[in-house]
Amino acid sequence: MANSNEQGKGAGSSQKAGEPGSKGTSKRGFAAMNEEQQREIASKGGQAAHQKGTAHEFDSEEARRAGQKGGEAVSRNREHMAEIGRKGGESRQSAQRANESRGSTAAHGGSAEQQSKASRQGNKNGDDKG
Repeated sequence: MANSNEQGKGAGSSQKAGEPGSKGTSKRGFAAMNEEQQREIASKGGQAAHQKGTAHEFDSEEARRAGQKGGEAVSRNREHMAEIGRKGGESRQSAQRANESRGSTAAHGGSAEQQSKASRQGNKNGDDKG
C-alpha cells in the first residue's frame, strides 16, 4: 500500500523538479502567465460582464468614497507626504527666486496674480484709502 502512496505524491504536485521535500513555490495557471496575457484574459472577462449586464459600475458618490479612502491611505505614509511637501516647497522657492531675478513685482508690471496678491497685502496693512 505504501507503494501506491508514493506514486500518488508526484501526480498533481507543485514541487519543482530536483527539489525534494520543498513546498510548492512554482507558479501555475494564471500566475505563471506574463502580464500581457493576464491583462488580455482579464479584459475579456470584464467585457463579458458588461455584455451580460453583471459588471459593477461606480456611481459618483461611490467613486468619491473610493478616492477618499485612497487619499487617506497615502496620507498615512508620513515619509511620502514629507517628500511631497519638500518638492512643493522647492518648486515654490525656485519660482519665487526666478521672479525676483526678473524684477517681477506688482509695481513693475508683474502678473495679474502677483498684482492681486500685492493689492490684498496692501489692504491688510491699512493702505486702502478708497
